[in-house]
Amino acid sequence: MTESFPAALTGPTSKERKYDRQLRLWAATGQQALEDSRVLLVNSDGPLGASSTGVSGVVGVEALKNLVLPGIGGFTIVDPAIVTESDLGVNFFLEEESLGKSRAEETCRLLRELNPDVQGYSYSKHIAELLRDPDFLPRHKLVIITGPTNRSTLGSLSQQAQRLGIPVLYVHSVGFYSTFSLQLDADFPIVETHPDPETMQDLRLLNPWPELANAATAVGDLTAMDDHKHGHVPYILLLLHFLEQWKQSHGGSAPSSYKEKTEFREFVRSNARTDNPEGGEENFDEAVAAVLKTISPFTLRSSTREIFEMEQCKQLTPQSTDFWVIASAISTFYNTHGVLPLPGSLPDMKAQSADYIALQDIYKSKARRDVEEVTGTIRQLESQLGRSTPQILEREIEVFCKNAAHIKVVHGRAVPQISSDSDLTTLKAIRSQLSIPDSLIPVFIATQVLDAVVDEIQNSGEQGSQLSIDDEALWTSHTERILALLSRDQPVPFDLDVREGIANAIMEIRRAEGGELHNISSLTGGLVAQEALKVLTRQYVPLDNTCVFDGARSRSEMYRL
Repeated sequence: MTESFPAALTGPTSKERKYDRQLRLWAATGQQALEDSRVLLVNSDGPLGASSTGVSGVVGVEALKNLVLPGIGGFTIVDPAIVTESDLGVNFFLEEESLGKSRAEETCRLLRELNPDVQGYSYSKHIAELLRDPDFLPRHKLVIITGPTNRSTLGSLSQQAQRLGIPVLYVHSVGFYSTFSLQLDADFPIVETHPDPETMQDLRLLNPWPELANAATAVGDLTAMDDHKHGHVPYILLLLHFLEQWKQSHGGSAPSSYKEKTEFREFVRSNARTDNPEGGEENFDEAVAAVLKTISPFTLRSSTREIFEMEQCKQLTPQSTDFWVIASAISTFYNTHGVLPLPGSLPDMKAQSADYIALQDIYKSKARRDVEEVTGTIRQLESQLGRSTPQILEREIEVFCKNAAHIKVVHGRAVPQISSDSDLTTLKAIRSQLSIPDSLIPVFIATQVLDAVVDEIQNSGEQGSQLSIDDEALWTSHTERILALLSRDQPVPFDLDVREGIANAIMEIRRAEGGELHNISSLTGGLVAQEALKVLTRQYVPLDNTCVFDGARSRSEMYRL
């Protein structure tokens, strides 16, 4: 019987109740994107493989936990390790019965218990074997790699993912330190960046369209109103009303300088009734507070202007994505009108319900007309590009128009590494941070030294010789090599403070013997999952591109490397 009732009467579905809080964050479109995604976790099997006393793989499982709970479509765990007693001490997704079994299978089984809607798969193999299947990697929308990882494996996996346009998160969690880097496409566009709600409002008080101007004129003589009506005129109409009076006495010009806006604000304040028996005039207070942020000419944000000037926006091709087609149409709208499509949203304000709804309709109607104009341009572009079906969805166009002032393109970079193949830009970015007091970049450098040490130890095992992670000379040689790479175009050596900072970070990594602390990995897993959610839903602005966390001092920093 409930099928015959409107949704408002039948109440939320079981799925809406289950995911209620997150739907408020990224709405149904974000949730659908999440459910259509599958994440690949490539877990390290310890710094020295089976012989390592350090425990790894916790941070990746903790990140997956935070993706399984909100309902990701599926995940794949690749981990060749066997569960040891050390694992049981730090990994909450293992139990005593897991001892001696495949770590991939056991963590996958227990993760699936968190959410029966999520599919989980596991492989007790090295990722290099699985990458021989050309269809394996394309099944996934995101790759999470936990380090330390063999350099050749990391390079092969990240390069293949980059070719396929699959984002990669490379994560270290060792002792009290953790780092993670996000690899994105060279141009990673985001429409729903979720800025501060106040910045989403565009009231157009300095260039009102006819319907809005008529609504302000219809207010009439404020002095003739009774106290109740005078105290409930929406502040937008008050500002438009007094702007007209200001222009009449200032040669037709609106207040532009800070001095003029301050004078205008006092002019508005002076028209409030101080003896209103209904308890003051909050609408005038709202008008006074809004003067400085609303009485300003429209300006295009630099990030939006940059997108309009990009070649992908100016020169569309049949292969252009929907983002660039819509961006091109909105650029045309801006060039024609000098403004972006109206978002159509209104802030709360003191007003009678009928007046507020009428004003809201004026803004929504204008927003709909702007969307229709942009849609018309898009249909013409689609025809010129030879597109027939499927056309860009109207809902997608509407969301883009609403967020047009805050769209962003993140210029992604590869996972940063300090090696002979690293570009000079990355090396300079790392080196520049070393001169900043209390910078956390030495922690990042220490993890790079760890990767290099582990890489050499693993390679030596394959060649028949045996190196030890306790070998002081090994750590010293790779530290000096990495410092030399960082200063290869700068002959001035690093000072003692820089060397001491790096040495202290390496000391903590060596103390931990490559092992993880659960509380650090749990926190880092939450941070990694947060960035994964941004990437998968294409909402909010993701990390660009490296985060370092120092658990001993409870500090974190972000770097573009």
